This record gives sequence, structure tokens and C-alpha cells, in this order.
Amino acid sequence: IIRNDTLRVQNVISGGPAEQAGLLAGDKIVTVDDSVFTGPDLSNELAMHKLKGPQGTEVRLGVMRYGEQDVREFTVVRDQIITYSIPSVYMLDETTGYIKIKNFGENTYNEMLIALAKLSMDGFQQLVIDLRGNTGGYLFTAVQIANEFLPRNRLIVYTEGRRSPREEHRSDGRGSYKHIPLVVLIDEGSASASEILAGALQDNDRATIIGRRSFGKGLVQQPLEFNDGSMMRLTIARYYTPSGRCIQKPYTSGMDPDYEEDLLMRYQHGEFFSQDSIKHTGPEYYTSLGRTVYGGGGITPDIFVPEDTVDYTSYYKEASMSGLILQFGYDYTDQHRQKLSEYTDRETLVSYLKRQNLVEKFAQYADSRGLKRRNLMIQRSHRLLEEFILSRIVYNILDEDAWQQYLNSDDPTVGEALRVMKAGEAFPKAPDDAEKEEEQRRLGPVAHTYDYRFTHSKGSLLAVCC
Repeated sequence: IIRNDTLRVQNVISGGPAEQAGLLAGDKIVTVDDSVFTGPDLSNELAMHKLKGPQGTEVRLGVMRYGEQDVREFTVVRDQIITYSIPSVYMLDETTGYIKIKNFGENTYNEMLIALAKLSMDGFQQLVIDLRGNTGGYLFTAVQIANEFLPRNRLIVYTEGRRSPREEHRSDGRGSYKHIPLVVLIDEGSASASEILAGALQDNDRATIIGRRSFGKGLVQQPLEFNDGSMMRLTIARYYTPSGRCIQKPYTSGMDPDYEEDLLMRYQHGEFFSQDSIKHTGPEYYTSLGRTVYGGGGITPDIFVPEDTVDYTSYYKEASMSGLILQFGYDYTDQHRQKLSEYTDRETLVSYLKRQNLVEKFAQYADSRGLKRRNLMIQRSHRLLEEFILSRIVYNILDEDAWQQYLNSDDPTVGEALRVMKAGEAFPKAPDDAEKEEEQRRLGPVAHTYDYRFTHSKGSLLAVCC
């Protein structure tokens, strides 16, 4: 990230080139290949241009480390950067596993299998999959993951367009987790492939969906590449859930502003805060068990959880929207990195931070930067301010997994998921042996299988959900 005209290392990817070279979170990069690399003209584009390069080549970095006066020299050997789609896997309680999927990449399915294996070793008996804020990715990955939880020959998703015949994707019955109670979390940031997964599990009565209505993004687009290297994506079909719901939210020619500002309009209409404000503009559809679900774009959850606005004030809004909390988190981390680095687990780090009166320190910091103190609002929003501040410091010192666990510890949507699990209300209800035998007898031949080779052989479909 760039702060105060200087490129700073926010986090170091485990096993990546920067870690192997010896860089640490908080380091300031002041030279690149012996050239000064600071100043008002520094941009993310320039940083990417200078730092990226062919695999195996070297880049020399001059680094200022907090508390030191001299510039350290590092030589980083460029290599492939492996990014992960699943940043957090852990047990919410003694029996409930949790998996956060932030996007659907080529390796997400393999990551999912590893995550499930880890939770199996921890003794999980039920699962929460968190798709909140997941903007999508590869179709085949969403289908592969759905296949792990569905009985044989269940429709997962189908595509259809004016000149594109219907093409179905069905489960093959080889998944290892077809009967565990399952909850899926979604919100207005869940889009595309995440809606395909949530819709498939909801329509097959395989998971209880909790949260807020998803984004509504479900177009099939075919890439057309040109000789000059440019590319155009041509919309050829739409995605439909097993019940027949079109995932794509409505759009009308000439009404682009309404389409682009749909989330803002939903917010202004109160949809994020009250279930009664959700407007179902499409027809009704029915799940395998006859439950009513709604068309009109996006996935409407089975259980609505409003956005948390308790203790929300204009002071908190300005503090968070202005970026001041992020800036304070970075500065506080840099100033106390040596002490904070003594804490290697989330619980002890959070316990220490809660004793540091960080809300008051932030109020002083913000006041000196133009956000005037409003003591009554600060007192009312103390919980929200403290949670936001602590979350950023936890992220800076530990990792995304610890950050996610801290956020979940007081998350009402996660809390509702645990309540549903404990009440035995999560789909599916465990089948008895007779039901399992009946399932084996009644299901016909499988249309497709979902191994890696199959999903890559479907060249007629764009792998990315758009």
C-alpha cells in the first residue's frame, strides 16, 4: 500500500518471494534498483510496473525498517505468487466448522477439499460456508463445490439463451459431505458464482441460507479475442438455479443509472435493515420440498439478518468512510510493532489491545486530522470503533485468518448460523438408512461428472461467471 508518498509492505505472503528475501510487514520501500522510489508521483500502477517482471529475474529493494536509521538492501527473486481463495478455516464451536470463500479461482475446489479435511480432523459435524462479499469467479469451481454436498443427479445450475440451448450441470453423487447440516452466509456483495452455489443448495433444500439478498449477477459471456490483443465479452445466455430462477437482476435498455445504482437504491429503501423492505419483482418458484423462493434477481436468504446499525453514529460513519481508522491502524501498528509482535495468537493480542484505550487514542488522532471530537457519539459508538480499530491491528500483525475469526466473534449473522445449527433447523435433516437406500434406487444416470478434466473440457461456456 502507498501511505505518505511511500510504498509500504502491508503483509508478506507465506512462502512467497518477499518472505524468502527477508521482508517484513511494515517495511517501507524507498528505492527500487538503486532509484529513489518515493514522492507524490508514486502510484499503484508505477509500483506494479517496477516490481513485477519475468519469473526468475531479480529486483533490488532499499527498505527502511521501523526503529532503524539505515536503509537495508534486499534482493527479491521474482516468482509466481500463489493467492488463496479460502483465507479462514476453523471451528466455531466443538461441532461446527467454518469456511470463508472470498472468490472462486482455479484452485478453490482443491482448497475446499483441504479445508474440509482439516475440519474433519477437528471433528466437525456441521458446516458454515461464508460467501459474504464473494464477487464470484469460475463457474466450474462453484459446480464442483456444490457437487460435494448434493446427492446424485441433482440439478446444480443450467444456462439458456435465445440462441444458446439449455445446458444442465448435475451432481454425480460422489461428494463426501452429502448429509452434514449446512448453512451458507450471503449478503449484497455475494455475486455470480457465489449465487450459483447458494442457489443450488437452497433449491435442492440442501442448505439453509442466512443473511441478506445477494447482488444478482448471472450472465454467461463468451470472450472474443482480437488480433491487437483486446477482447470483448459477448453475453450469450443466463444462469438459472434448479427451480428456474434467473440469477441476473433485471435491467432495461436506457436505464443504466438504475442498474448501476441498484445497491444504493436497495440501501435507501431499507432492504438492508428490514426484511419487509425486500421487493420481490419476479415470480415465485419452489424448492425440491415445495418451499417458496423468489425470482427477480439474486438469492433471497431463508433467514434474514439485518445490517448491524446498533450504536451507529455520524461520527463512526465519517471515521470509517474517511479512512482515518485504517490510517490509525497502520500508524499504531508501526509505532508498536515490536511489542505487538510478541503476541502470536488472536486471543492474547486482542486481550492486550483492549487494555490500551485505543478508542481515546484514535479520537485524539482523528481530531488532529480534522475529525472533531464528539464525545457523546464516541461513547455511543465505542463498541463499533473498538472493533474496527482492533480488527485492523489484528490483520496487520497476524493474518487474514485471525482477522476473520475476530470479526466473526461478534458477528450477528454467524451468531444466527450457530443458533440455527443448535436448534436442528439447518438443512438437510439427517436421512435414515432406508432413505439412503431409496436414494440409490430412484436416481437415474448422471448427466455429467465434475472432475477437473470435465470442467476444463467445456469450451463452449465461459468459465467465469459475469
